[in-house]
Amino acid sequence: MQELYKQYKNLLFTLAYQLTGSASDAEDAVQDVFVKAYDVNLDLVAEPKAYLCKMVTNRCLDVMKSARRRREQYFGEWLPEPILTPEDDSLETVIRGELLSYAMLVLLERLSPAERAVFVLREALGFDYPVIAELIGKSEVNCRKLISRARGKMGIGLEEPIRAESGGEEWVRRFLSALHEGQVDTVVSLLAEDAALISDGGGKATAAINRIESRDHVIRFLIGIIRKYPQYSEDVQLEDINGQTGVVIRSEGRIETILLFSFEDDVIRNLYFIRNPDKLTI
Repeated sequence: MQELYKQYKNLLFTLAYQLTGSASDAEDAVQDVFVKAYDVNLDLVAEPKAYLCKMVTNRCLDVMKSARRRREQYFGEWLPEPILTPEDDSLETVIRGELLSYAMLVLLERLSPAERAVFVLREALGFDYPVIAELIGKSEVNCRKLISRARGKMGIGLEEPIRAESGGEEWVRRFLSALHEGQVDTVVSLLAEDAALISDGGGKATAAINRIESRDHVIRFLIGIIRKYPQYSEDVQLEDINGQTGVVIRSEGRIETILLFSFEDDVIRNLYFIRNPDKLTI
């Protein structure tokens, strides 16, 4: 069992995290599954990897159903919990190559639990449809329909590839510098006309309750923050978060805000401000 834990814990965490959008829920799910697996003689299981993935998926489906009810009562916008993914890390926490972008995790919130499970198993972890059908207890035909519906809800074409986020560290530095120095023309050039800003405070930190939409409104909001809270520029670092360059703002040594971006046609399409302290324990 110890060998199986070492071999598959990263994979199972990656699966559970993308199913739930919560690192803490993912860790609990993986631990629960291995506790239950102790009662099973896995030497008699033909495919331990598939068996463990099925256990995690079923556990997360239960979590997702209860989470949907909690999120309906959530104060303001809900965003997934970010995780650190440093490139020099030994991958003890997450398998980078099987991690969807943060923007994709946000889109996954539009899906039913079954649609989300099939999408993650197929598009993130690369399982074939017969395996997915076995893992979630549905027919292969049904799984293909679930993928089609999921892509439709997420605004992704059936043949459109799932891409990693563009825009590296240098690009993010340019945006932050232009914003801090009040170079409005440069900020305008870096934002999509229909850019949106989503902020998650969870009622525990100051945040915009509703989405801020359109480039002009986003710029006004950002400049307003800089003017009202100039200290934001004092302890800002770029770190690898969810496999992409993110902005970490600290206050008195504690993370106060994490900012992530999604890009489209080399401009910022969405900005995600995570401020709920419960999601900043990374």
